[in-house]
Amino acid sequence: MKILALDSSGLVASVAVAEDDVLLAEYTVNYKKTHSQTLLPMLDEIAGMIELDLHSVDAIAVAAGPGSFTGLRIGSATAKGLGLALDKPLVHIPTVDALAYNLYGCGCDICPMMDARRSQVYTGIYRFEKGELQTLLAQTPMAVEELAKELNARGREVIFLGDGVPVYRELLECLLQVPYSFAPAHMNRQRAASVAALAAEYVKAGKTQRAAEHVPDYLRLSQAERERAEALEAAKQSGQSADAKSVGKEKASV
Repeated sequence: MKILALDSSGLVASVAVAEDDVLLAEYTVNYKKTHSQTLLPMLDEIAGMIELDLHSVDAIAVAAGPGSFTGLRIGSATAKGLGLALDKPLVHIPTVDALAYNLYGCGCDICPMMDARRSQVYTGIYRFEKGELQTLLAQTPMAVEELAKELNARGREVIFLGDGVPVYRELLECLLQVPYSFAPAHMNRQRAASVAALAAEYVKAGKTQRAAEHVPDYLRLSQAERERAEALEAAKQSGQSADAKSVGKEKASV
């Protein structure tokens, strides 16, 4: 089983190729460039380095969200394009699950945190039992205070990773009442290798999809969509207020 994996869900851009239990190649960059500039050149570099015939790939895995709206669109479009061109199935991998898979075999609870802005993170809570990833809290947007309360209530040691950690680390240190630690640099960001490894388990379970079916998991509206909804609501409220004033004036004149 040969899997090509892509992850552009956050600041990190990552491409990997894994065959059975061997990671053939991984190219990961955490730098301020748009993923449209990096993802395909990285794939091309890997393909040339390991003499990869893309037609030999059995499945294409993609970190499907949540995450950056632009990054998810680029990753999904790339995966869909490759899937359609090569006639290969796609494997839809939840981004937060893949982050947790970085810490395979960890004995404590695992809590990935992706910065979702507005004092929220995309997060989840996971645990490995007998070599299998168990989801204790499925990926969701959540306020950091609410997350800390949830972890304190569970009462178990927890390890954090993800780009939300440096943003909210001081707040976590103030709120947490359980033992905690933070993953080291080589494990604390998105890695396409983890997407590929988790995808292998999905393929074994028959959890694949046709490229045309793939849609990212945004989990919440984009900032532009939120602002538009807020503007429409404000306009609606303003209109209702104006109508009420008009009715009041009419009653007063009567």
